[in-house]
Amino acid sequence: MSPMRRRLLFGVPLAVAVAGGAGFYTILRRMKNDQYDPHALPSPLIGKRPPVFTLPGAAGGSGFSNTDLLAPPKPMLVNWFASWCAPCQEEAAMLQKLAGSGITIWGIAYEDQPADLTAYLQKYGNPYTRIATDQSGLTAINWGVYGVPETYFIDKTGIVRLRYAGALTDEVVKTQLMPLFEQYS
Repeated sequence: MSPMRRRLLFGVPLAVAVAGGAGFYTILRRMKNDQYDPHALPSPLIGKRPPVFTLPGAAGGSGFSNTDLLAPPKPMLVNWFASWCAPCQEEAAMLQKLAGSGITIWGIAYEDQPADLTAYLQKYGNPYTRIATDQSGLTAINWGVYGVPETYFIDKTGIVRLRYAGALTDEVVKTQLMPLFEQYS
């Protein structure tokens, strides 16, 4: 093996490791100094329609596509979740409460196994009017999902008005979601 090739085989992984470590260190430092807010991550979908997608149904549902979101009869939420996600389990009661108050929620199970998803819905309840599954994770990438849970508010014209990263809480519902439901109803 040539010396140049040996340097490349050693140097490239080293450079990637150093860059990754520096990025990780920066995030940890910001978290320590309370300067890191995962909710502040921008969404490319705000003010736009969701990207083109078609997802199969899950847990006995029929699935849905972007065309189903073009003109919903009323504002709605699209909630990305997974059975293996601890914050999703914490959020489940809030989603049940919202659905019980008449808010339409469509769910997309992210990289989940059918049996695990069914068990999750049996344990925590099913607040979703419709439910689909993104087993490959490609649709999540197109939506710009950073992680689960993430919830998107979609108005009556099919435009995304809000993306919230993390489990919905009473405070988030009161200060961010309900004003949007009032504005766009």
